[in-house]
Amino acid sequence: MKPVPLAFHPLARLLHWLMAVLILAMLFVGVSMIADLSPRHTWLLGLHKAIGLALLLLVLVRIALRLMLPHPSLPADLPTLQKLAAGASHLLLYALMLAMPLIGWGMLSASGNPLPWQLPAILPHDLQLYALLRQAHGWLAYLLFATVLAHLGAALVHGLVRRDGVLRSMWPGRS
Repeated sequence: MKPVPLAFHPLARLLHWLMAVLILAMLFVGVSMIADLSPRHTWLLGLHKAIGLALLLLVLVRIALRLMLPHPSLPADLPTLQKLAAGASHLLLYALMLAMPLIGWGMLSASGNPLPWQLPAILPHDLQLYALLRQAHGWLAYLLFATVLAHLGAALVHGLVRRDGVLRSMWPGRS
């Protein structure tokens, strides 16, 4: 049996931080896109789609790495409820990171408009389905933002209050 590492694999850390930046950018671009109907709207929409596709590909790689590579354990003295909350929040983050671009792709498919980059439609043209997916995409974006904030808060508690190595295990440059 392999020993449990003290830090995440460098590729896992790189994907974590790259996706963190892209997710935050995506959330801000999404809000800007909805609030801005100026000529920039088309550019923001294209950027939103490109980042969404990149995030979909990256999360698939990240899930594969998470399943294949060993990763650090949570501190043994962490209360059981906090361990359960950590596991549940990570599952929620992965589910949202996967669902958001897929719902966006489905929404574009249901709109009946041409898809970027010759992507195939994954759902039939249906404006009622489009409206439902658009609403779900918006609500899930709020949930993603709240979950990211909770994740950030927990990481800061581990790094600044508990000082238990959890934050350092994902910090860039640690071997």
